[in-house]
Amino acid sequence: MTNKEVGMNGTASIKRRGVISFVALAALAPLIVGCSAGTPTSSGGSAGGASGVTTITVMAGAQDLPADMIADFEGKNPGIKINHILTDPTRLNTMLAAGNPPDIASGPAVGSANNNARGLATDLTPFLKKSTVLKEDDLQPVNDSFRWDGTHSGSGPLYGIVKDWSQDATLWYNTKLFDAAGVPKLSDTGAVSYDDLLKIAKKLAVVKGGTTTVNGLGLEWAWSLYGPMSAMVMQQGGRLYNDDLTKIDLTTPEARKAFQWYVDYAKAGVGPTSLNPLADGSDFSTFSAGRMAITQDGYWFGGNFADDKALQTIRMAPAPTMGDVRVNPTYGGQGWWIPAKAKNKDAAWKLMEYFMAGPPAEARASSGWGLPALKSLMSRLPQAKQWQKDAFTTAQNELKYAKPLPDSPYVSMDALNTALDKYLQAAIKGDMTVDQATAAATQDVNKLLAQGKEQVR
Repeated sequence: MTNKEVGMNGTASIKRRGVISFVALAALAPLIVGCSAGTPTSSGGSAGGASGVTTITVMAGAQDLPADMIADFEGKNPGIKINHILTDPTRLNTMLAAGNPPDIASGPAVGSANNNARGLATDLTPFLKKSTVLKEDDLQPVNDSFRWDGTHSGSGPLYGIVKDWSQDATLWYNTKLFDAAGVPKLSDTGAVSYDDLLKIAKKLAVVKGGTTTVNGLGLEWAWSLYGPMSAMVMQQGGRLYNDDLTKIDLTTPEARKAFQWYVDYAKAGVGPTSLNPLADGSDFSTFSAGRMAITQDGYWFGGNFADDKALQTIRMAPAPTMGDVRVNPTYGGQGWWIPAKAKNKDAAWKLMEYFMAGPPAEARASSGWGLPALKSLMSRLPQAKQWQKDAFTTAQNELKYAKPLPDSPYVSMDALNTALDKYLQAAIKGDMTVDQATAAATQDVNKLLAQGKEQVR
């Protein structure tokens, strides 16, 4: 998910590291984007105002478009001005419904199927074919989750571009706490099983006077349940959805095993859950303070520790597995897309080129805040410190296990996460058995899928 901006209820969970100062970009390579002066035309029907200047409205996070970045782009493109509004899903839905959307919107690749099925996004393939900056063969496979062939995501035309991403099932751990507990360090290449991971977490957890002083394992519970549980099912060779993505089954042996593991984790008391959450809703502060031994976070998490004053006894390990098939997906893959009814598509595309392949993309890659969405930028990932070199090597090895999650156009990720959390809580508290909980969750989600299918028609 990379920057982990949105939690289970759609609200902000954690602020990504403050904006990468655009002043520092002067030290990077010259601008590689073919941004030319003059007045751009608009595929969406607007040719700019009387002054010959086209204003594009961009709905994105504050950290994505700081003032100095906007000034840099506008200076290189005097025919384009940017009106930046902050990401707001409710406002976006209102704008889309009114037929007056922003020219660029942000959102995850995994979860884009609903927009694409409803025809809300622009096919970017024609823009890519003409671009001298962004090329399809340079896009990392994670971008395929923005593809839609009319029935499924993963193939067909491209409706968005990922800005940066991570394989979110990856583990980060504090070697100092492993040494203190006498626990062998995790492998840099071999995947630990989820069952063994829970055993290790129990050895690492420290409870004094009824208070947990060191959490053995954090799962970023509030950010995603569907992502890791779906990956667990895939690792066992199972599947959650039927062929047309209209029905889900959480009662299969593979899904039940994943569900049971989460219940066992919660009952073991080795880390935070929605019944026992951390005060700030994320693992970072607890982990960085040396009070959490392992956290399940993507490559992006290492960006927190680039400062020499930050915790340096860290290491990254491969995603754990629940079966014989190694899978380490991205749970989101934040990116940008151009709404179908955007009025200034050509000008919006120029900003897409600049943001996705120019100095902003170079700076994101060099900072270590996620993997770049372009293959050509992978070498820019930081390797100055030994732990960064080790993390880089592990990340490169994990790329071959980066498989996309199933994405139904008929239900949102938030709705899936809410349903899973509701019935996990019931099973953890003993109000339901695991069999009852998975059956009830299946029934609830299938109702949502049926409603969603009617809305998409």
